[in-house]
Amino acid sequence: MATTEHPPPSRLRTWMLEGLSDMGKQGGHTGPHAQPEPPHKGQRWWRVMCLTGVDYFSTLGYQPGIAALAAGLLSPVATIVLVIVTLAGALPVYRRVAEESPHGEGSIAMLERLLTFWKGKLFVLTLLGFAATDFLITITLSAADASTHLVENPHLTSTLHDKQMLITLILVALLGAVFLKGFLEAIGVAVALVAVYLTLNVVVVIVGVWHVATAGHVITDWSSALTAEHGNVFAMVGVALLVFPKLALGLSGFETGVAVMPHVQGDEGDTEEDPRGRIRDTKKLLTAAALIMSVFLIATSFITTLLIPEKEFESGGQANGRALAFLAHEYLGGAFGTVYDVSTIAILWFAGASAMAGLLNLMPRYLPRYGMAPHWARAVRPMVIVFTLVGFLVTWIFDADVDAQGGAYATGVLVLMSSAAIAVTIAARRARQRGWTIGFAVVSAVLLYVTVANVVERPDGVKIGACFIAGIILISLLSRLARAFELRVTSVTLDDMAERFVRDMASRKMRFIANEPDQRDKAEYRDKIEQIRADNDMPEQEDFVFVEVTVTDPSEFEASLTVRGEVLHNRYRVLTLESSSIPNALAALLLHVRDSTNCTPHMYFEWTEGTPFANFLRFFLFGQGEVAPVTREVLREAEPDRARRPRVHTG
Repeated sequence: MATTEHPPPSRLRTWMLEGLSDMGKQGGHTGPHAQPEPPHKGQRWWRVMCLTGVDYFSTLGYQPGIAALAAGLLSPVATIVLVIVTLAGALPVYRRVAEESPHGEGSIAMLERLLTFWKGKLFVLTLLGFAATDFLITITLSAADASTHLVENPHLTSTLHDKQMLITLILVALLGAVFLKGFLEAIGVAVALVAVYLTLNVVVVIVGVWHVATAGHVITDWSSALTAEHGNVFAMVGVALLVFPKLALGLSGFETGVAVMPHVQGDEGDTEEDPRGRIRDTKKLLTAAALIMSVFLIATSFITTLLIPEKEFESGGQANGRALAFLAHEYLGGAFGTVYDVSTIAILWFAGASAMAGLLNLMPRYLPRYGMAPHWARAVRPMVIVFTLVGFLVTWIFDADVDAQGGAYATGVLVLMSSAAIAVTIAARRARQRGWTIGFAVVSAVLLYVTVANVVERPDGVKIGACFIAGIILISLLSRLARAFELRVTSVTLDDMAERFVRDMASRKMRFIANEPDQRDKAEYRDKIEQIRADNDMPEQEDFVFVEVTVTDPSEFEASLTVRGEVLHNRYRVLTLESSSIPNALAALLLHVRDSTNCTPHMYFEWTEGTPFANFLRFFLFGQGEVAPVTREVLREAEPDRARRPRVHTG
């Protein structure tokens, strides 16, 4: 492969690219890159649960208020429906996702296996668009809600009432700074925040339940009003099912729970191929988080509905978006209320940490592998900066408004959950598990209903998601175009016969003929040699080795290369390769032969019929096209030193 010398990278570049890794590499990627960071040992499952929990548990900051606005007096009943869907639907789905995709790719990887070529890539890019919607809006919405709690604190309202945008931008920047520092620091902060926040919520819930129990008329008034408004239990359940899609934000923690799965420690005997301990502990993580959240959701929706006047939930009311904070101030005093506000602000701010971790795990697994992002996109720090800047843009576009981002947030969450349910349904069907297939199919239908209902109710969400999808696809295609002539073979391996051919040729001129295999009969190879000799005016005694490339999936960008040698018709030596791109495979072979023999190889081509533009499109989309000039261009980019560059001849 190319061995061109490069100047040593600067300290800033080394720091920025620390931890850069090459997916799928066996012998290293060509070019100067930072050394990969040694894999960390992971964290105990309950610590990682706190990282995903800062997203999941922080929804307590606004979920009771959303439920009260959506369902009114029926808020506790609608929340029970949400809990049933959580425990009987979402939890089994994501436990299965953890089992099927233990490296954090989630349901996207499961669905990617069903589709090949460009349609598979476009499908994955679409799902990544919804994932970006989910995770990025998690960062900006949570920061905006944290700033809302800060601005609406009774002690700070007069000072900060017009500073919400600035505060939100500062919070997003601080989150990025934590991840620039290091991931382990993020987990440590998450554990402390979750412990404090849940403890304070336990206090608020206990005090709220005590007030409900001691003021007997509260329950009586509520049940009487509920009966008068809805008539009977069946009507209540029906209405609760109808308003349930509006409560979908309460399901937000599962996708990030799977995305951070690679950070779960597991057992000492775990391997990348069989991480049983990691799978088991991730299931514990998902189950514990779902149970904790379910208890809090029911309890908080009950006390907020019974103790807070309905008008306070509306826009401009003191409980709007901060129902539990309202109760903390009302029943436990200003000091405790302020402590609760600080805790809520902190966990809402850091809720973006699980989303950031999800983005950093998800995007580098796909886009660089597809050639649809620069190679540095696999390093953590550059991507943190990119996501932070996008967070600034989203915050500015939505003016740090929580309600304006809610539709996009719910849409991203629900699309990913629906895709996960569909993926596990297909997995169960392929495993011939009839019971699980039916169960997961029912869950898929429920989640699809909720998704469609949410889109109909709040079409702005899918519009925002479409913008993310369009942006990702556009940037990805531009990146693929920009990297079209990049040498992207990660390693070259020759079998014994191929090695023998190369060693034999090293004692004289190394001449290869690029051949598109057709019948592979004796006449084909004889005629090809005669044509090459005539086109290049070469003497009879020159001998050649044929090189034949079979195109596999042209939409793939990076792969290793295995070269096999064979002798056909007892005379013609042929090297066979499989690759997503013919020019890249030929260029990689020539560079490998040059480096292993210290000889300059020559390769001979014939011109391809057709216009240059049409041939380029064939190369870009199907890995073929005008092979000779593209091979030469790949070699030119990989080896700037013309004297050391393998020779390309076209006749």
